[in-house]
Amino acid sequence: MTLAIETPPSRTAINLALLVLLATLWGAAYTLVKIGVETIPPLTLIAARTLIAGGILLAIMRLRGITMPRDPAVWKRFMIQSCLNSVIPFTLIAYAQQHVGAGLATILGSNAPIFAFLLALLFVRHERPTLRQSFGVAAGLAGICLVVGVDALNGLGQDVIAQLALVLSAVLFGAAVLFGRNFNGLDPMVPAAGSLICGAVMLTPLSLIIDRPWTLTPSAASITALIALAVFSTALAFVIYFRLIQTLGPVGTTAQAYLRVPLGVGLGVVVLGETLSPTIWIGLVCVVAGIAAMTIPKRATPPVS
Repeated sequence: MTLAIETPPSRTAINLALLVLLATLWGAAYTLVKIGVETIPPLTLIAARTLIAGGILLAIMRLRGITMPRDPAVWKRFMIQSCLNSVIPFTLIAYAQQHVGAGLATILGSNAPIFAFLLALLFVRHERPTLRQSFGVAAGLAGICLVVGVDALNGLGQDVIAQLALVLSAVLFGAAVLFGRNFNGLDPMVPAAGSLICGAVMLTPLSLIIDRPWTLTPSAASITALIALAVFSTALAFVIYFRLIQTLGPVGTTAQAYLRVPLGVGLGVVVLGETLSPTIWIGLVCVVAGIAAMTIPKRATPPVS
């Protein structure tokens, strides 16, 4: 069983442009989160992110005349998607970025294609992996080990726990992209808004109880980062994400990850002045090579005349 979805040639350029845009939006998210958590606790940051983004999508849907489904079974799927694609991974990333830089977070958080493939191999696919796919998995996992393993040798400190949280977020993103196939046939805004609303419903009460946000004094930079994160890297990105799942398929959609890694790392270096150790740079190369091997489609074999 293949996860790729055939698309007409006329739509290829649009899908590619959307893929690059999605990579840019999500690559920038790590820098925005890093700025946001400087003065906003992770739980409150993500609660506000999902609440604002979900509200924006609902408003747009109302203007377009799109209604949300009322079937409880659909909302149950929205809730599951929310846990896999926003509530848990977003919170893990925000927590981790209190302790690690945006560049390193981008590298570890962008391995979703590796885990999407492994999960698909276990639960969906029934054919043997190709040599290129096996190389991609090995290279990606080697990159993770290079990034995490160096600090792990020095003892399990806070940075290693944060790095493992980022790896777990990538596993959840991989599961989310597979589960996202359950929304084929719906306007892309519907599952995007539904999952974000569910996320806000789960996170907002926790934020009010634990962080008491009315007592916080966030900086202007953190507030600006939060707004940009919610509007562009969440609301707009989620609509593009669910559209690409329908047009490119789950694994094809995760191809944005190998574009996202250099973008995210570059923003961390330029905007935040971060530096990466030589070992982490080697790990970055392994991760990008692995993701590219997993997701770049093969050239079509010309028909025999």
